[in-house]
Amino acid sequence: QVQLVESGGGLVQDGDSLRLSCASSALTFSRYAMGWFRQAPGKEREFVAGINRSDESTYYADSVKGRFTISRDNAKNIVYLQMNSLRAEDTAVYYCAASYSNRWQRLRGDPNYYNYWGQGTQVTVSS
Repeated sequence: QVQLVESGGGLVQDGDSLRLSCASSALTFSRYAMGWFRQAPGKEREFVAGINRSDESTYYADSVKGRFTISRDNAKNIVYLQMNSLRAEDTAVYYCAASYSNRWQRLRGDPNYYNYWGQGTQVTVSS
């Protein structure tokens, strides 16, 4: 069973930073587009950031643009999400996902176009 494992979540205060990591021993990340999603209680899962597999283009939700940065280290098979200037509304469970869809660039925000998911890591921002 393919596993993606997220880490780095926690409880922080408004304005703080966190770096999330996503690793897998089963997938070769360079073959996949990677995304970060989040889900707050009572809300749908939403796209946060994504990085293409070919040219490593990055994409962000408007709500995190300028504050979050997605990056990948294919040699280590790790994807990161650097989160700065955190706000209370960033509180959610954050999920890492991998996609081999050739339609990813157009449909990167749709969870249905991701093939593998992690179990999630909780991020709580206290105001």
